[in-house]
Amino acid sequence: MRSRRIPLLGLLLIVATLLAACGSQSDDAGPLQAGVLRVGTEGVYAPFSYHDAATGQLSGYDVDVARAVADKLGVRVEFVETPWDSIFAALEAKRFDVVANEVTITDERKTKYDLSEPYSVGEGVIVTRADDDSISSLADLKGKVAAENATSNWSEIALAAGARVEAVEGFTQAIKLLNQGRVDVVVNDSIAVYAYLAETGDKSVKIAGKVGEKSEQGFAARKDSGLLPDLNRALDELRADGTLTAISQRYLKADASGAAEPAGTQPRSTWQLVADSLGPLLKAAVTMTIPLTVISFLIGLVIALAVALARLSTHRVVSSLARLYISIIRGTPLLVQLFIVFFALPEFGVKIDPFPAAVIAFSLNVGGYAAEVIRSAIQSIPKGQWEAAETIGLNYTGTLRRIVLPQAARVAVPPLSNTLISLVKDTSLASTILVTELLRQAQIIAAPTFEFFALYGTAAIYYWVICLVLSFGQSRVERRLERHIAR
Repeated sequence: MRSRRIPLLGLLLIVATLLAACGSQSDDAGPLQAGVLRVGTEGVYAPFSYHDAATGQLSGYDVDVARAVADKLGVRVEFVETPWDSIFAALEAKRFDVVANEVTITDERKTKYDLSEPYSVGEGVIVTRADDDSISSLADLKGKVAAENATSNWSEIALAAGARVEAVEGFTQAIKLLNQGRVDVVVNDSIAVYAYLAETGDKSVKIAGKVGEKSEQGFAARKDSGLLPDLNRALDELRADGTLTAISQRYLKADASGAAEPAGTQPRSTWQLVADSLGPLLKAAVTMTIPLTVISFLIGLVIALAVALARLSTHRVVSSLARLYISIIRGTPLLVQLFIVFFALPEFGVKIDPFPAAVIAFSLNVGGYAAEVIRSAIQSIPKGQWEAAETIGLNYTGTLRRIVLPQAARVAVPPLSNTLISLVKDTSLASTILVTELLRQAQIIAAPTFEFFALYGTAAIYYWVICLVLSFGQSRVERRLERHIAR
């Protein structure tokens, strides 16, 4: 049989085209000179940064302070919603100019970032279950289990006191674990705790003590950004003219007790909240989750076919390169691959927008896994059919297209369908690189309401329905391909 020519060039062209299409954006002009201030914030940290339940708009104390600062500076503000655990990585990657998300001012952070004057001040408090009288000070934390954000200063305080820290995304998840009895204590800022108590009226937890220090929060920018003088001047003016006080009163009570309900309104019931969230969740699924799945899977199949043929090549170098690619993809976590494409490549001058970055990472991941599926399907076709095709004058490409691939497709459909269904669920990881897909939308809605089970359960049902539709499509495709099977 003739040696098989491998379209590795096509694989390289696909990746190169994707990178070129999403090429780096220029960051030469400073934010103030460009007339826009890009602000990184969580969007799920009520009452500081969250989506208003009535309007769906990004709101909160930190959000309004950032808007007021931008007004003082005479620039337009753009918000980039980012999970807290990756917010500083995104700052370093120049995804935005400053962080406005209750960033606690510490000496350690001052050495790495430009930190503005504080625009909110609180104090650390220890929160326990209401029936737990074993903790009243930091000295009592030794041997206890605390739920903290891994990169926050509160996590460091709990660890220093001898507690075992369970890492969570933010305060709302931490307090939920405390409610469920999965952890013993939560150490956090008094403002966030009072806001939670005012919002929910939760009597199952209490403030058991204080950590003995105040916390100051400000904006964070890249080191030597040149933004500090303007940020501090704007904050001084806002403090002097009473704007900061007015914003604080809008979201926090005068004694920093948290967001107050508008007069005459009642909190929505869980069922009403779920009903109101169906539309936004469906929109996120249709506009982000499904397109991300389809595009990534189709590109991934092209990559997988090229890599599978490379694995079958008699050329040792080509086959070894294909093996190396598969080994790297299958041997590293998908989340790490996403972070490399989105956060690491900007260090080499390649800055890719969130959605295309997710497509690249997911496509390469699918290519690595599906390549072995396609290879095994091709090898399942009897060699006699290759030989018969040669006897009637078909070349290698013609044999693949007319004889082998149609039969291999029927064999490959079930495992490839599993890859597709897994991809649907894996798209939830795209929320970590700023893609507002289905899970991220559920987090946004749940954050100010603390209704995690209801919203995450609703999102799970959407994922399940999508997978059911795909499973039904799989059976239809299998029946249509039955005619290609040699009898």
